[in-house]
Amino acid sequence: MNDVSYGRRKLTNAVSLTCCAGAAFLSVAVLLIILGYIVANGISYINFDFFTQLPQPLGEPGGGVSNSIIGSLMIVGIAAVVAIPLGVGAGVCVSEYAGPRFGGLIRFTADVLTGVPSIVVGVFIYGLVVLKMGHFSGLAAGIALAVIMLPIVARSAEEMMRLVPQSHREASLALGIPRWRTVVSVVIPAAQRGLVTASLLAIARAAGESAPLIFTALGNRFMTVDPTSGPVDALPLRIWRYGIGPYDGWHQQAWAASFVLVLMVFSVSIIARVALSRRGQGGRP
Repeated sequence: MNDVSYGRRKLTNAVSLTCCAGAAFLSVAVLLIILGYIVANGISYINFDFFTQLPQPLGEPGGGVSNSIIGSLMIVGIAAVVAIPLGVGAGVCVSEYAGPRFGGLIRFTADVLTGVPSIVVGVFIYGLVVLKMGHFSGLAAGIALAVIMLPIVARSAEEMMRLVPQSHREASLALGIPRWRTVVSVVIPAAQRGLVTASLLAIARAAGESAPLIFTALGNRFMTVDPTSGPVDALPLRIWRYGIGPYDGWHQQAWAASFVLVLMVFSVSIIARVALSRRGQGGRP
């Protein structure tokens, strides 16, 4: 290798590393700017009443969003219970069992579902669930969010399990272990960190959706803990309603609710990471 070729390669490498570092810095900077703006505008309006009281009637100051917090936890919980097992199962099917044709069909379906606008999902679940039940409900909202989460979990789970070395599977099968047990005991534990990351990504995507909830949960000013009884409020709905309202107090509470929503997603991520880290070190979560 002559000096000219070597110098050209070093220059190309330096330029590529600089571009990658710049892109990473810009991505992190945008994230920090958004988070900083939400924190700066929302944290000053956080108080004890905000977490414990219900929204006040139209035009009256004060109140809180306790019903919205409980509603969001309930709706996202329903969506996670439905979407994560189905998504991981779809990923296992495509990665471990499906042939090229069937696997390609599942991938294509997941990619199409990923690109479907969330409001279209809301209208679909409205016609499929809400009209059948005869009223809005948290269950319908959870199903709508599950449809949004499912393709994200499925595609991510497939990719994570494909990263598990084939030698792990071969070693397990060579010991006479059935294929299903190999998947359960070898492949999934090896990919668990990626699966948790995929699940958290899907939860974060679903937790901030408001368009599907308009057609499924509708929202209200009262505390609702039964997901099948009637309309349920959620933080994205409350943020949307307060954000377009004419009152300064509503705008302040919208910023505070945005901060709480970001904090909830961040807390779930931290808890999952800590639990996985302790488990990987042999500790008990």
